[in-house]
Amino acid sequence: MTIFAVVVSRLSKAILTLLAIAILNFFLIHAAPGDPAVVLAGEAGAADEQMIEQLRERFGLDQPLYVQLGKYVAGIVQLDLGYSFRQGAPVAELIADRLPATLLLTLTAFVVSLVLGIAFGVAAAARVGKPSDTVLTTMALLFYATPLYWLALMAVLVFSVWFGWLPGFGYETVGANYTGFARVIDIAKHLILPALTLGLFFTAVYMRMARASMLEVSQLDFVKTAKAKGLSDAVIRRRHILRNAILPVVTLAGLQAGQLVGGAVLTETVFAWPGIGRLMFESLAARDYNTILGVFLVSAAMVILFNIVTDIVYRIVDPRIGARS
Repeated sequence: MTIFAVVVSRLSKAILTLLAIAILNFFLIHAAPGDPAVVLAGEAGAADEQMIEQLRERFGLDQPLYVQLGKYVAGIVQLDLGYSFRQGAPVAELIADRLPATLLLTLTAFVVSLVLGIAFGVAAAARVGKPSDTVLTTMALLFYATPLYWLALMAVLVFSVWFGWLPGFGYETVGANYTGFARVIDIAKHLILPALTLGLFFTAVYMRMARASMLEVSQLDFVKTAKAKGLSDAVIRRRHILRNAILPVVTLAGLQAGQLVGGAVLTETVFAWPGIGRLMFESLAARDYNTILGVFLVSAAMVILFNIVTDIVYRIVDPRIGARS
């Protein structure tokens, strides 16, 4: 199959998958305890039964569940994610406003973790059994075992509070009104801590996978043949071992890329990063069903997109996969 055929095939399956996810999330959210009308009435300071019933009627919460589901699915087909009764705005606009910040954070963390993970994994495999290998694997295990929220809090405490090297919260400096390149630099400074915090966990995972895969491939017959031909260790490692050892890492990265969105909920909350992860956290507390469902659907779409990109990258790294498809 050509890359175009692969994309078309995956996209057709993705539409059905997203529809199934949307229906499942709808029932899960509505099965959770709590009533959005009660929350809104309480915030308005008029939590009487009449006010609650008026709110239910206004936002369609008084209708049977199957009617609400039908309207929700019909809206999705028309690319309408509904209206946020908590924020007072269409859900699509809220997500569109927050999505660039989340994409910037997750993609930066993904690239950093993948590059560092492969680099450290190759370095550890090249020095297997030596002190440097022990140090790298120990550090990987440490970051893997450390809770994400604790690492985020410690990063703020050390690099922002104690040393004052980096800003600890927000997307950019409030009130600075930077423009052009100065604004880019300001956002990049705010991005460093959350991106590294989110990426270090996955760096440890990719490093351990890359190291194990490098060691396994290095024992195969074609590597021994390359050594018998007199090729240098650097050439063998780069052209023969790494190209085959990187395939499991790419697979794992594609599967776990979607988890970055889940990790972004904690990271964005700790660092006050204005992304959809923080929007989902706020919506959960307010029982804002439409916004929660919209964020879930967009997150699922991002996971599917990452998997499609993984399939394409897989065929670029190993063209034999496309030939066998």
